[in-house]
Amino acid sequence: MVELIPAARPLIGAEERAAVDRVLASGMVAQGPEVAAFEAEFAEELVAGRECVAVNSGTSGLHLGLLAAGVGPGDEVIVPSFTFAATANAVALTGAVPVFADIEPEHFCLDPAAVAAAVTPRTKAVLPVHLYGHPADMTGLAAVAAEHGLAVFEDAAQAHGASLGGQAVGTFGEFGMFSLYPTKNMTSGEGGMVSCAGPALARRVRLLRNQGMERQYANEVVGLNNRMTDIHAAIGRVQLTKLAGWTAKRQANAAFLDAHLDGVTVPPVAAGAVHVYHQYTVRLPGASAGERDRVVTALREEHRVGSGVYYPIPCHRLESLSGYAGGADLPQTERAAAEVISLPVHPSLTPADLDRITTAVNTTVNAGA
Repeated sequence: MVELIPAARPLIGAEERAAVDRVLASGMVAQGPEVAAFEAEFAEELVAGRECVAVNSGTSGLHLGLLAAGVGPGDEVIVPSFTFAATANAVALTGAVPVFADIEPEHFCLDPAAVAAAVTPRTKAVLPVHLYGHPADMTGLAAVAAEHGLAVFEDAAQAHGASLGGQAVGTFGEFGMFSLYPTKNMTSGEGGMVSCAGPALARRVRLLRNQGMERQYANEVVGLNNRMTDIHAAIGRVQLTKLAGWTAKRQANAAFLDAHLDGVTVPPVAAGAVHVYHQYTVRLPGASAGERDRVVTALREEHRVGSGVYYPIPCHRLESLSGYAGGADLPQTERAAAEVISLPVHPSLTPADLDRITTAVNTTVNAGA
């Protein structure tokens, strides 16, 4: 049987294994010098030198960033519904209320007009997601935030190296969070990184990740154990050196798909935006979820091309989060949830893989699968 082209493929090689061996041999495996070095290198490479704090997952990064920014009971934070549940979960875990707003149809990110319509006297912040690796409309969102006196936070889980108008994601808001999960554009095995707008916020995140203490047994606040290990940081440091090359390969793969796909809407890139293609997400315009799912099945079973649907159930319809939805009417979110397919774009694709992907999609879609 022809080998399946996977939707995603983590790239972990000899250099990462050697880095782990180095840490294991040192005897210092918990949070230590590797974490500190990773934080400094990540800050310099990706967020214009903003102070960064490494944690044990992207969700932890969001949660601690929100807590450090003072979000809690009685507050509302406006979030997209068309994203992974972690975005809204992190808000809910602080005791605040996630308020779902609609996305704009081109880039699948929060629509500033929808955010403005969702503001209430309890709204404290807006938390856009740079979905699939494309930056949200930070200019429009910043204008809404300024008009209503709101803080801006960033979920950059999928957007390492993305930018808008020459400014890196993770540097627009009070904090930005990057995930380091295995399928992201770079990984530490598991982990997250929080980029902070100032030293006071960074110190609060550091306290919260380490049981509320900066010095052992001198606990200042009630905190959590959300530390990153030196083992994970060592992997992340190696991956960071490879990220720029991998991003260029993702962008080249996306350009090939843009030029050769037929019958689907390829992902547009906003003026001034750098898209890093964590996912290459196309639309089947006008499709129902069932029609889209039949295409996904045909790609896998008939052509051995993997794909993903991110996200088939919007957050406001999840059992866990629907109680916060309040009858939300999100037509662009619902449309995207029915129409999207994410095709392989990862840097390990070969020219033959790209040809197979485009042939499979064009054949399947134009056959009316």
